[in-house]
Amino acid sequence: MALNNQTLVTEFVLQGFSEAPQLQIFLFSIFLFFYLTALMGNILIVMAISLDSGLHTPMYFFLANLAILDIGCTTTVLPKLLENLFVEKKSISYDGCMTQLYFLTCLLGTELLLFTAMAYDRYVAICHPLHYSTVMSRMICVVLVSSVWAIGALGSLLHTCLMLRLTFCGPNEIKHFLCEIPSLLLLSCSSTYVNNIMIVIADVSLGVINFVLTVLSYSFIISNILKIRTTEGKKKAFSTCSSHLMVVSMYYTTVIYTYVFPGSGSSMDNGKVVALLYTTVGPTLNPLIYTLRNKDFKTALKKIFPFIH
Repeated sequence: MALNNQTLVTEFVLQGFSEAPQLQIFLFSIFLFFYLTALMGNILIVMAISLDSGLHTPMYFFLANLAILDIGCTTTVLPKLLENLFVEKKSISYDGCMTQLYFLTCLLGTELLLFTAMAYDRYVAICHPLHYSTVMSRMICVVLVSSVWAIGALGSLLHTCLMLRLTFCGPNEIKHFLCEIPSLLLLSCSSTYVNNIMIVIADVSLGVINFVLTVLSYSFIISNILKIRTTEGKKKAFSTCSSHLMVVSMYYTTVIYTYVFPGSGSSMDNGKVVALLYTTVGPTLNPLIYTLRNKDFKTALKKIFPFIH
């Protein structure tokens, strides 16, 4: 009962990008474009992979899951951001904030784990091609992806439960456009010691370990590619993993900046830009990066949509 009396905050105020009406309209147009493009691109990926039997391979199975994660990530953040660009009171309820926190943390954590699984898939494909069908069987892929989703969901549940036990009695202005762990901890009236310990554990288990495993996979991949004698063979091998390497590099850079080196004060604006990269720009660009030079995917799209040339 005492805890309920202390928890005075029933809603949070989200700090926007600008108060200028003209700029708000411009930002709304830009974010709406990103959102619709991200939705369309990632839905096309899921449809093409689901409907074309030629894309029923481990690589595309992982890619479909990445597309689903990107749809979830943008949908968790952008609708509320778009709404707040047009209302005077840029607020989010306490329950809404915690819900957004859960899904955003879950999706980001799951994506880190999925990138590691995708790196392992490329490692087996390039370094052990003769054993690929056995090592990356359908059952193993399903178990891998199920584990990735389960770990991401459980980790996020733990962080959210720890956040729910905190007392928020004012101020209630989040210096961000979304609800995320570092920003919310700054507003707590109670001790955040346990939360900070769990952030460190998550940074190591989700961030550092996955980063090391991904780097190791690509070290072996690059070493193996360099041993290929023909230039054409090297290009073909590198093309199968270059898109993934590009996306992973951008994603790790932004997430590390946000969660390993959480900013404050004047660097908050930089934090907003970085958050836009992994919640908006990344999910929008991923379909283009993965499919722009992919002949198999283009062929699958033409089968499903004959009017595409």
